[in-house]
Amino acid sequence: MSFLAPLNPPIIDWSGKTVWIVGASSGIGLATAQSLHAAGARVVVSARNAALLEAFVVHHPGSLALALDATDRAAVRMAAQTLLAQGPLDCVVYCAGHYKAMRAVALDVGNMLRHMEVNYHGAIHVLESVLPALLARRQGHISLVGSVAGYRGLPNSLAYGPTKAALINLAETLYLDLHDKGIGVSLINPGFVQTPLTAANEFAMPALLTPAQAATAIMKGWAQGAFEIHFPKRFTLWMRALRMLPNRLFFQLVSRATS
Repeated sequence: MSFLAPLNPPIIDWSGKTVWIVGASSGIGLATAQSLHAAGARVVVSARNAALLEAFVVHHPGSLALALDATDRAAVRMAAQTLLAQGPLDCVVYCAGHYKAMRAVALDVGNMLRHMEVNYHGAIHVLESVLPALLARRQGHISLVGSVAGYRGLPNSLAYGPTKAALINLAETLYLDLHDKGIGVSLINPGFVQTPLTAANEFAMPALLTPAQAATAIMKGWAQGAFEIHFPKRFTLWMRALRMLPNRLFFQLVSRATS
């Protein structure tokens, strides 16, 4: 295989494809749902806020709202069964997320567990519900929304970062297990995006993007057949470089930059 060859089958034509986005009521999920609808996909939007989902359907004819809490395993399974009874799923995107800045000097175990339930356990619930159908069909695509915060440990990311690191590892393992089964797997690692989750940050967020810009980058990554879709490059390439640094140098640089 050429090092320049796409790692996934490029998805360029979305016409007639059914895409299920879990975590689509706001931010990156909502903007991606809008972009997919504009590209001709039949979009199924899921989140806890039923009113926001119904508003999406009103403005995007042909789409479907399916309210659920991703942490509820039974609810996710039932939703998947409902959708699969209507036809195959061509792409499943897990975008549900929970974020609260946290440091070890103010440890909040309850909130740390909430991060794990939403950011990681929810993804597993979705995978459990859709993988058998995708494997039987030997076709489809799974996309998990991680974060560059999962690359290495960072200040204020005590609760959030580990869940995104888990998603990164999960996506890499899924790719290895599913690539030869005909199923595409992609990992979306954004930098800072202007969403309800990041609105609470009290620090300057470098290279901040709008959700629409994030959706454009995601659509481009799918069209290129990328495995990891990270953006904006002017920020994420620096974050990727941090993964290569020896621990002593990494700790020194990050401590100075965030002190």
